[in-house]
Order: sequence, then C-alpha cells, then structure tokens
Amino acid sequence: MKSAYIHIPFCDNICSYCDFCKMKYTKEWIDEYLNSLKNEIETFYKGEKIRTLYIGGGTPSSLSIEELTKLFEIVNLLNLECVEEFTIECNIESLTNEKLILFKKNNVNRLSIGIQTFNEKFLSLLNRKHTKTEVKEKIDMAKFIGFDNINVDLMYALPNETLEDLEYDVDEFLKLNVNHISCYSLMIEPHTKLFIDKIENIDEDLDYEMYKYIEKRLTNRDFIHYEISNYAKPNHESKHNLVYWNNDYYYGFGLSASGYLENYRYDNTRNLKKYNSHNFIENITKITDEDRLKYELILGFRKIRGINKEEFKNKFNISIYDVPNIKELLKSKMLVEDECNIFISDEWIYRSNEILVKFI
Repeated sequence: MKSAYIHIPFCDNICSYCDFCKMKYTKEWIDEYLNSLKNEIETFYKGEKIRTLYIGGGTPSSLSIEELTKLFEIVNLLNLECVEEFTIECNIESLTNEKLILFKKNNVNRLSIGIQTFNEKFLSLLNRKHTKTEVKEKIDMAKFIGFDNINVDLMYALPNETLEDLEYDVDEFLKLNVNHISCYSLMIEPHTKLFIDKIENIDEDLDYEMYKYIEKRLTNRDFIHYEISNYAKPNHESKHNLVYWNNDYYYGFGLSASGYLENYRYDNTRNLKKYNSHNFIENITKITDEDRLKYELILGFRKIRGINKEEFKNKFNISIYDVPNIKELLKSKMLVEDECNIFISDEWIYRSNEILVKFI
C-alpha cells in the first residue's frame, strides 16, 4: 500500500507569509491543470491500494463545485477501497455547505482548515479574510454534515504579538472543539510579502515562551503532543503526515509535489507551463542506504516519541546505537530513551534542528 499527496496550487487570496507553490485563482487555468493532473496520475500511478490521501495547496476549496467534481473524478483513478484517511485542505472563506456535502459524498473524512489567528490586527497583516463568527459557523456546519476529524492551523510568534494576544487565540481555538491543532511559529521566507516589507521575526526567547505556553495549554486539555508542531486528541493523529515522519513511501502528484517511491525521491516542476506540457518531474534523486538512514533519523526524531529501537533494527539491520552521534547525544542528554524508543529530550524539542543537523 502507498499514500498519495495531490497539490492544487490555486488560491482566492495570497497570504503575506506563504512561500508554498501557489497562484491566484484564475478560472481559465483550472481545466487545463486538472487535465494535466489526470495525465500525470495515469502515467505514473502503478495501481497500488492507497492508505492515506491528502489534497493540499494552495487552497483546494477555492475550486468551484464543477471543478471539484472533476477533481474527484480524477482522484477516483486511484484505488481507494482501503483508504483510512482522506484529507482536504480548506480556507474558511471558500468553504460552503455545498462543498462540504460534495466532500462527504466523495469519502473525504478529514478536513484541514487554515485559520492561523482570530486577532483582527494579525489577520490584516497575514492577509487573511475570515472573521471569528464565520470560522465558528463553518466548523459547526462541517460537524453537522458529519466531519468529526478536523484539523485547524494556529500561527504564533507574529510581529509584535504578546503572550496576551496568544492566550486569546488559544482560548478561541479551544472553543472550536476540534481534535487536531497544528501550531506553527511564523517563519518569514524570501519572496513573501512579509519579507519584501522587511518584517522581522520576534525575539527568540519570546518565541520559545509561546511554544511552551501552547504546549502546556493543549496538553492540559487532553491533546497529545505527538510531533514538534502537532497536537491531537487520542487516536486522531494525522495518519498521512505520519507517513512522512515514518519515512514511508508516497506518491506526489501536481505542481511542485514531491514523492518518495522505493529507491528514489522526486520533485515536480513549479512551472505551470512546463507542468501543463506534461513535463512533470523537475528532478529525481536516487536514494542510497546512507540517504535512507539519514531521512529516517531527521524525520523520525520530529516525532515526540522518536524512533522505535526494534523497528529501526528490523528496517536497517543495524542497532540504532551504532549510528554515528547517537551515543554522544544520549550521553549529553539531548537524546533520551526508554525501553522501546529513543527521542529528543523535552528541553531540546524546541531546538531540535541543532540535533537533526548532526545527522546530515
């Protein structure tokens, strides 16, 4: 079995912080793009049963009912008879009752909704268009239609944000009563509007304080902190994202999508003209045993429970203790272990990149 990611690059609105592959929704581009997506899937998909499917973007919910109907017809080229989790990303302003019913009809069973903040001054800065009332109404509507697995995105460490501002946001997010929250510190990336406007990141100590505040509030409300940026109620961890962190195989379809199949990783072009000319793949990297081991460590240690020692040995036929740097990191208490797993110690999770870089 495999997993699959499908990228829809179109957005009604371009957020000031976003460096993903995206473009303003332009109706005349959609049909050609979907035709190219169909061609890519028909060309490269080998017919495996799909265990998890994730449609991301961009903003998939920005598509019209007719365009989404065509997208789901293309999705059904995949063997979904055993799919366990089918996620689609949405923005509040483009989410409608009709679209939610269409998602449900096409077996979507998980929604991932971009919210970021409820604070009006930050909504304006981030170029987000929703209101607090609209968020609550749309999520209540999704629950009424039958969606009981919903993720929402929370962004913190915003310019001039205070702990009081964050406390307000966390309070409002908890009132939504969803079972998964992804929490991201604002990263100001090149080529974004925030970067062009010379907006700077907040003080790192305050960023850390905010990270720990979120962790405390959510874990006190029965959320499990299972990955550096992700919290879930029991049994609601993202199965698809765990595919990435477990270093398992997956297809990537669509503009800029990446995939990992057997002994190679690949990245699709970010150029729409090339993609629509069916020149889908930009680069392919053959994965050596050393590369595979490196990815296992870098991705696996993002999980709060870390890497299972027995599973690692079965996968690589070596003890994890024989991996360079592991014993030294354990000795320094940057890594710790229990009977089953080795994982990053709690006081180092926020600075995990300082550990992960040692495996590159």
